[in-house]
Amino acid sequence: MENLDLPTLETDGANGADTVPADSGSDRITVFDEARIAALNEAYAPLHFIDRIRRLYRDFDPAKVLVTSSFAATSAYFLHIISSIRPDQVIHFIDTGYHFPETLAYRQYLIDLFKLKVEDLRAEEWKHRFTTEEKTWLRDPDFCCSINKVEPLEAIKPNYHVWVSSLMRWQTEHRSTLNIFEVRRGIIKFNPMIDVTREERDAYIREHNLPFHPLVGKGYSSIGCIHCTVPGEGRSGRWIGKPKTECGLHL
Repeated sequence: MENLDLPTLETDGANGADTVPADSGSDRITVFDEARIAALNEAYAPLHFIDRIRRLYRDFDPAKVLVTSSFAATSAYFLHIISSIRPDQVIHFIDTGYHFPETLAYRQYLIDLFKLKVEDLRAEEWKHRFTTEEKTWLRDPDFCCSINKVEPLEAIKPNYHVWVSSLMRWQTEHRSTLNIFEVRRGIIKFNPMIDVTREERDAYIREHNLPFHPLVGKGYSSIGCIHCTVPGEGRSGRWIGKPKTECGLHL
């Protein structure tokens, strides 16, 4: 797995990133309204998802692009693509304090494999300690996720214009309703892979020999925090016994 066949990209020779026309800065998107979102969706819809990501770095200021990853089951898929298109893109990882040891090991493995630049986001220590002492994941998992996942991300979102996700419509009922571009809690949400099928994703993983999270081989299809994840197909192993299918980041 050390010698992955990365896609061949046009680069500027300086940092391996996609070439951006010299005068493109004045054309970058900085105003967001319903008409602009509709125009973006119309323009990006015909594109292959990889071309959507390439174009994003031309249409938006790269310094204002936020990318997050949970380093979960098949995160190598998304990170392989991002790192080959924009090697200097910082990846934000929300460290809830409750990740499986295998997740943290997988995170480091992918950092080394793809030469990723990763920054961790964490809840305020006293808030995280409260969730530990009160075991909030048992009585109120939404509150636990809000403290340990949502709030740390909300704190940095004002620094960015657009947030790139790897959501796909087939994953959950909520995600089946999403578009390529949306406005979500004060930021443009960019879902370039939203119409990628499971078969297409799996074919890409096989083609590039990408490594799965270690727990996938033990029956975990979706991997979150250790207290709220058990083996299961799809997202059936998340928040067992509770009417919860999303951590809240993407709602």
